[in-house]
Amino acid sequence: MYAIVEIAGHQYKVEKDQQVFVNRLNAEEGAKIKFDRVLLTDKAGDVTVGAPAIDGLAVHATIERHLKGDKVLIFKKKRRKGYQKLNGFRPYLTEIRITDIKKAAAKKKAAPAAEAKTTAKTTAKTKKEA
Repeated sequence: MYAIVEIAGHQYKVEKDQQVFVNRLNAEEGAKIKFDRVLLTDKAGDVTVGAPAIDGLAVHATIERHLKGDKVLIFKKKRRKGYQKLNGFRPYLTEIRITDIKKAAAKKKAAPAAEAKTTAKTTAKTKKEA
């Protein structure tokens, strides 16, 4: 089983017990985190696609360590102009290990608050009509 999940603005194809390097996350090493923006799952050929995300499904992971990636060099040059520019950076990364892909805990619905607003509006309308 694999899932395509959105982590820190990027989409990753993940499986259970997989090690993934993502952009630096704001959490401590060893922390357990949950990503609930699952876009697609495939379980033995049974594909489920979200619109845009699948409700009730989450990817659980633990943070292994924070590190800096390999140096990336950017070289710019314009022919016959004498222009050369070398720039570079080392990205800050977080190594995570996917522990599980499973249904998330059921969320409480906010329907009672919405019903209270609609009943207040209807009582206001009936008072105006009378």
